[in-house]
Amino acid sequence: MRDTPSILHVDLDAMFASVEQRDKPSLRGRPVVVGGMGGRGVVATASYEARVFGARSAMPVAEARRRCPSGTAFLAPRFAAYRRTSQVVMELLAGLSPLVEAVSIDEAYVDLAATSTGGLDIRAVTELALDLKARIRAATGGVTGSVGAGTSKLIAKIGSDLHKPDGLTVVAPGQERAFLGPLPVTALSGVGPATAERLRRAGVHTIGDLAGLAPAELIERLGQAHGVALYRLARADDGRPVVGEREAKSVSAEETFAADVADPARLGAELDVLAAQVGARLRAAGLSGRTVTLKARHFDFTTITRSTTRAQATDDPRVITQAARRLLGDVDVSGGLRLIGVGVSGLTEFAQDDLLSLLDPAARRETAADQAPDEAAEPEPEPARAGWRTGEDVRHAVHGAGWVWGSGRGRVTVRFEGPRTPPGPVRTFAADDPALHPADPPDWHGAEG
Repeated sequence: MRDTPSILHVDLDAMFASVEQRDKPSLRGRPVVVGGMGGRGVVATASYEARVFGARSAMPVAEARRRCPSGTAFLAPRFAAYRRTSQVVMELLAGLSPLVEAVSIDEAYVDLAATSTGGLDIRAVTELALDLKARIRAATGGVTGSVGAGTSKLIAKIGSDLHKPDGLTVVAPGQERAFLGPLPVTALSGVGPATAERLRRAGVHTIGDLAGLAPAELIERLGQAHGVALYRLARADDGRPVVGEREAKSVSAEETFAADVADPARLGAELDVLAAQVGARLRAAGLSGRTVTLKARHFDFTTITRSTTRAQATDDPRVITQAARRLLGDVDVSGGLRLIGVGVSGLTEFAQDDLLSLLDPAARRETAADQAPDEAAEPEPEPARAGWRTGEDVRHAVHGAGWVWGSGRGRVTVRFEGPRTPPGPVRTFAADDPALHPADPPDWHGAEG
């Protein structure tokens, strides 16, 4: 175990919803839910205002609508906007250390010991973390991040979760067991509702209680792999290194459900969200991969994986989703899944997209937007269309930049505002109005118009 709190875990607070509130000033301070807007869509992120009413990630959007009050904004994801914000934060982290492990689009570990600048005692790490949090807020236009620091990934991760939002926890070397002891067992990764209930029946409520059990008792109750893993974590035994993105063998994202899910439609919708996260992380790192892997954990903790390997590498979330959904079709979900995950491996820094992707106008526009300004090709004008997603960025030839407030019955309503404007006016147009077009995400540093 390290003798300095030199591992940071940085987690952006309700990142998708926070970016929406930054870019849409009329939503600041209001409940916001980001997720699939179809009948079986799931919540990707809920703002802290929405969490007060019980909305949370992986919950069916229909359930979130029942829980949240009138006036809650339900928005489709804008992954281009989230990716740009993520890139800004990852660049800040890279300035702290050459060793940064991006866990997802909104969180990463930083190994401060990999750089020789500055001290690593409690005071120095606390000052560094406070400065980092301030710089994240300034660089992202107001998105906040919570930071945990400690001698291991375990301590840093739990620390960043402890005082959200905008929190900071630094755990001194030698205080790991004291820090973990009073926390609920659910603070440990791998302790979901089913495991927590098994432990509760054994009189185990806190991590300290768990650390006091004999390994044989945990193995008897939870099985060999799960029991041994939790025994080690409860005793702060975590020697996992921070693995730099370029060294990673795969990029993945997963979701543990509060209750086992057997509905294939909901599982498929969850795969869409996870694949989008994996694709965004790949693009942020300049990577792509050939092998797509599905991970599924059944109610009895049996975990299976299914993989498929493509002829060409990809970072396209649509391609990843299609592959993952096909793999899910070969998995028996009738008994329910407690966890599902998507991963991409066989990584390379070069991606040769499918010819069909290159011919797709939307793919061409996104590629152009990702290039440097002096390299970007002039995007082709997009024809007016009748289908609009709530929350998407648009531009009107007369009224300027805004976002889709709602649509239906041949009409689309747009709110004209941006990150650096006051709440703007709302206007309604014909859905096929030739003056209205999809637009890139707004620049939160520049003026609107």
